Amino acid sequence: MIPQDLVLKVTPPRVQRHVVARGRLSSAADALRDAAALMVRAPAGTGKTSLLAQWRLEQLGLGVPVAWVSAQAVDDPDRLAQSLALSLRIAMARPAFGRSVLEDDRPGNLAGMTALLAELAQSAANVVLVVDEVDRLPAASRAALAYLLRNAPLNVRVFMAARPDGQLDIDDLIAYGQCVEIGAAQLGFSLEETLQLVQARFGARVGRDTAARLHALTEGWPLGLQLAMSIVGRGADTGADMNTAIAGLGAAGGALQGELVGLLLADMEAADRDFLVRVSVLELLHPALCRAMAGVDDAPARLTRLASDTPVFAATEGGDWLRMHALVRDALRRRFAGLDEAQQVRVHADAAQWLAAHDLLDEAARHALSAGQHQQAYALAERSLYESLMRHGRLGAVLEWLAQLPAEELDQRPRLLLAVAWTLASSERHEEAARFVARILAQPGASDALRCECALILGGAAVFADDPDRFVALHAPWTGAVPLTDPLLLQSHANRMAYCALLEGEPALARLREQQAARGHAGHAGHAGHAGHAGGVDHGTDYIRRWSELVVGLSYVWEGQALLAEPCLRSAVASAEAQLGRRHRFSCNLAALLAATAWARDLPADASALLADRLDVLEHSGLPESLMQAYLTASRMAVAEGAEHRALELLAALDAAGAARRLPRLRIASCVEQVRVHARRHRAQTCRELCDRIDAHLADPAVPQGPLWRHSAGMLRDVAQAYEAIAAREWQGALAPLERADEAARALRQGGLHIELLGLRALALERCGQPSVALVREAIDLARALGLQRVFADAHPELAAWVDTLAAGGDKPAAAAPAAVPMHPAPPPATSAVLTPKEREVLALLARNLSNKEIGRAMQAGETTIKWHVKNLFAKLDAGTRAQVVQRARILGLLGGQH
Repeated sequence: MIPQDLVLKVTPPRVQRHVVARGRLSSAADALRDAAALMVRAPAGTGKTSLLAQWRLEQLGLGVPVAWVSAQAVDDPDRLAQSLALSLRIAMARPAFGRSVLEDDRPGNLAGMTALLAELAQSAANVVLVVDEVDRLPAASRAALAYLLRNAPLNVRVFMAARPDGQLDIDDLIAYGQCVEIGAAQLGFSLEETLQLVQARFGARVGRDTAARLHALTEGWPLGLQLAMSIVGRGADTGADMNTAIAGLGAAGGALQGELVGLLLADMEAADRDFLVRVSVLELLHPALCRAMAGVDDAPARLTRLASDTPVFAATEGGDWLRMHALVRDALRRRFAGLDEAQQVRVHADAAQWLAAHDLLDEAARHALSAGQHQQAYALAERSLYESLMRHGRLGAVLEWLAQLPAEELDQRPRLLLAVAWTLASSERHEEAARFVARILAQPGASDALRCECALILGGAAVFADDPDRFVALHAPWTGAVPLTDPLLLQSHANRMAYCALLEGEPALARLREQQAARGHAGHAGHAGHAGHAGGVDHGTDYIRRWSELVVGLSYVWEGQALLAEPCLRSAVASAEAQLGRRHRFSCNLAALLAATAWARDLPADASALLADRLDVLEHSGLPESLMQAYLTASRMAVAEGAEHRALELLAALDAAGAARRLPRLRIASCVEQVRVHARRHRAQTCRELCDRIDAHLADPAVPQGPLWRHSAGMLRDVAQAYEAIAAREWQGALAPLERADEAARALRQGGLHIELLGLRALALERCGQPSVALVREAIDLARALGLQRVFADAHPELAAWVDTLAAGGDKPAAAAPAAVPMHPAPPPATSAVLTPKEREVLALLARNLSNKEIGRAMQAGETTIKWHVKNLFAKLDAGTRAQVVQRARILGLLGGQH
């Protein structure tokens, strides 16, 4: 007789209703589908079992039987073999399967596993074995499982999950690609997956910005996300506002922190709790550092054990270095603040001493300040902060020190003054940078190199002030040989040279100058220390070089070269987010340009995800061009979704940001885009009022008067005037401003705007009864060549309709641009509202020739329920057989091509 506990062991867990299938971790993904075995190895709370459950449903959806076993410490090799045999019997619906294994009670070491493998080979049926919690198995059973993996027939795949200490002797299988291992880093949710998860759970009640903030709060940690969703879900049941509930989750001592810490620390020994509280003050943890801080010799072993047994820690790139998840760290720091003050000072002092001895000066300075060692902290900050900023982009750290350093200390430390000036220059506080530069140059003995660096700082401030003429004037004295030797500053100077070329309408020259600089400074790429950067990872001049990536990407956006901009910016954004963080101001600047490109390529989901929870950062720290592109993209997406009120709200926010930062060109751009929105519905009076507002901005004596700024602003004014005439249907009157704006756009090499104006000019000529087809065909051909798939739809609906009519008539250009590839899979094709979501799911499985029983397993539903859904499909699609249901669904477009 089969023991009852075996029946419980082979019962698979039920998948939650709102679970989101993660395409990159699908068992059918390119990296996983050919592997005979998949091993998920990660600490508790990282979603191992959930991923196994997803794989199970995927295989059931393909009609493959899936056997599930939850391993236990009492499972010797024979009991493990019996569990697998029973699970296979149930999954394959073969009552006699595995009888010899289940009835043989003689201890035989691997005899049961061998018999099971032989029966599987003879069955000639594809099956999947799932073994969860492999780490709980005794050593002999893990060896038996490794034996099964090495000898499994071709019709068997094995999916496993284990904690990091659950080692199997299968390194050779992993090395040869027969087994693929998935770690904790891969299990973390990406932003796109979090957005899908929140959308599936709460629908439109939670906006994308709020969902992105939830992702940032939990860092994509599966356990943190699960708890957060549960807390917000409970609030939803009481009618609370979802966005407000999520905003309150991250508050110090909030519900999420309370539940999380209670869950993690409830059964933990007091010594472990005290250890975690003490080390929580560290940003990054190292075994030797923890030993120095905690004052216990077993600190390294304790850290290793806790990293394996709890979901508190996440690995970093630096080998032995770990970090706590932010939610846990913040909650533990609240407990640390409750310790005796002398204990806190001692912990910080020990940390500062160890970090300083290992040249991790940034962190050492912070802990020295917390320990009351002010002069030592200031000295450490002076040694580290400048390079930390220039090499690793730690602008936030500079601003924190600026708020804490007395003014007299700053004046005594010129290198700190430089770091502060650089940081302020690249933000909305750019005007303050000039005052710090004056303090630097007022000190005796200022060298030519220092004066050149100060010019670079002031040039950066001019860029953020949107004053291109001042930028060019500051750079002009340093266009030849420069008195700089530091590779960081040489790269920064090269970036300025390239940006000058871009402002003068030479984007190709800008890229050439960046390429020449990259070749010229290649020998310095690996130079430099790592002071202040814990984790043992040195990114060299990466941060400064990132600005060259931004200039190159901006040059492509400037030209309208969407096909070239997309791969360039996509890789730059991914790298910046990984090393600097998603909401770092530089990452946000890059993302704004990529979002504009994604929208131009007609990838709305990508553009929306890129802008989610970033507009506030751009308002304060964005380059004027990035800030403008972000808001224009968001506005155009809202118009395309039919939410004109939201588009106008966004453009009003752009105007407010321009006013707050004293950037009049952004205010003009906001008015121009509003004119464009109203011109779509021919609101002539509103367009006239907006054009009057633009004229008032241009007449303000406080706006920049340089030729570069006036040329750009004048071009925007001509665009607005053209749209004003179109709104009034004064087509003849639109031709002159269109020609002036187009001439200015061509002079600046702004290809996207040139194509838009070309199309509008053709439309105006067509409305005036003049020849125009050749002109619009040229615009269409140029748009296709550059990959601008939305340029006409964004310009005016009448132009878009005309282009569609020409395309329908067979007048498409011969060469088509490559299809855009989204960052994440596109949503399934739209289906008729007549079918319910469950009926659509049943229909997809019917198309795979699955029986009702197999469909029920895949959907976790009873066979009677499936029969009821199938009957409804027969009636709704007027079909008499299952084959007819599938055929009619294909004809009606209810099934995608993958079926």
